[in-house]
Amino acid sequence: MGLYERLRARHGPVAPVMLDGDLPAWLVLGYREILEVVGTPSRFSRDSRTWRWFKEGRVPPGSPLLPMIAWQPVCLFLDGEERHRLRLALNVSLERFNRRGIRRHITRFTHQLIDQFAERGEADLAADFAEHLPMLVMTQLLGMPDAYGPRLVEASRDMVAGTETSVASNEYIVETLQQLTRRKRKEPGEDATSWLIEHPSKLTDEEVWNHLRVILIAANETTVNLLKSTLRMVLTDPRCHASLAGGQMTLPDVVEQVLWDEPPLMTIPGRWAAVDTEVGGQKIKAGDMLLLGLGAGNHDPSVRPDLSVPLHGNRSHLAFSSGPQECPGQEIGRAIADTGIDTLLTRLPDLQLTVPDEELQWKSGWMTRHLTSLPVKFTPPEPGTSPESATSAAAPAASAGTAVAGAAAGCPLGKLTDTDTDAGEGSDSGDEPSVPAQQTAEQTAQPTAAPPAAVPPARTSWWDSLKAWLRRR
Repeated sequence: MGLYERLRARHGPVAPVMLDGDLPAWLVLGYREILEVVGTPSRFSRDSRTWRWFKEGRVPPGSPLLPMIAWQPVCLFLDGEERHRLRLALNVSLERFNRRGIRRHITRFTHQLIDQFAERGEADLAADFAEHLPMLVMTQLLGMPDAYGPRLVEASRDMVAGTETSVASNEYIVETLQQLTRRKRKEPGEDATSWLIEHPSKLTDEEVWNHLRVILIAANETTVNLLKSTLRMVLTDPRCHASLAGGQMTLPDVVEQVLWDEPPLMTIPGRWAAVDTEVGGQKIKAGDMLLLGLGAGNHDPSVRPDLSVPLHGNRSHLAFSSGPQECPGQEIGRAIADTGIDTLLTRLPDLQLTVPDEELQWKSGWMTRHLTSLPVKFTPPEPGTSPESATSAAAPAASAGTAVAGAAAGCPLGKLTDTDTDAGEGSDSGDEPSVPAQQTAEQTAQPTAAPPAAVPPARTSWWDSLKAWLRRR
């Protein structure tokens, strides 16, 4: 954030920057300017093939930028009717999930992860929890075997970070999704992959697996970061503790505050000037690339003159972009964050950080900034205590209802039906591509078996547990 503010002070709402390989681009820092760019496709195209440095051959084949900006047959890189055809198929496929089915997956995998460290009385919530839960859930929704989750976690994070091995990680992800698409053509199921294939838009196999890649990478990276930042706020922010204990702030409220203060993706590559134009006082030439500074836009003094003022219920942040290109699966990310954390706090209500907040370490890339660790301690549960006695396997009613019912206009998962039928409950099996060389044997370990699905009739709400813990302190 300090860099963004220095750039804003020097250049205004749009600043010139350099990307890997000394490639010039523009970073849009202003809230209103970001909305202007995403809202005028006639001036700012999504088609990365128009980037002048591609046309002039200045982007080397091994550039770590390529996995995120090379043109692909997906709605993110298309304009007009073709974009509408693919976006419609994506929206409709994601709409078919029902919220109870999704939250059951989240709760099941949350228990599995907690079981692996609960008896120790300590854990790193970044490495042991947040970095695994989203991918485990997404593999279920896409119709993959559970074992794929741990193997895809490292590959996806490596790719987004733009490391020297990001191209190899991207190839591994692509091969995995190509095999999944071929299998679902022959044996469809109740999952997003099959629904994309079956949609009347008649997507080709290439279009299907490319959209699956977008869903997988975007959902994992954003939700991992959202989980970490929300956990940090719950564990360290006195305002958060006081509000939660007093019943004035629900967990979904905390999630929205985090989306304002620390969006999961700080910067995204997103637009290429279709014509010579001007934005934020800068003259932009046709073919120039514009990066959308979502973190900087959320901190724009013109819309948030006082960053300490809470923004309960305000969803006008840029964390999921804006306009027609707004993230269609954002409610899945919200559900994973509030249901996963709610279940965690219910089972381990006395979680405490073992280091001061100011000693927590962060790692930054060109698109993201995330915590490297969240070391905590807690009272181990009594031996023989089953997860089902601590919390219901059903989705938490309070936080679940708030998170989904309050969906932003135009977000497809806000329309989910409230039925008991699970969509995407089963998963396929099949041969999996070999793991990239940079992944270790530990990262390829298969997850443990799911806990029994017993559902007790009632449970103590997590904020009641938290209030009791605060009183004990």
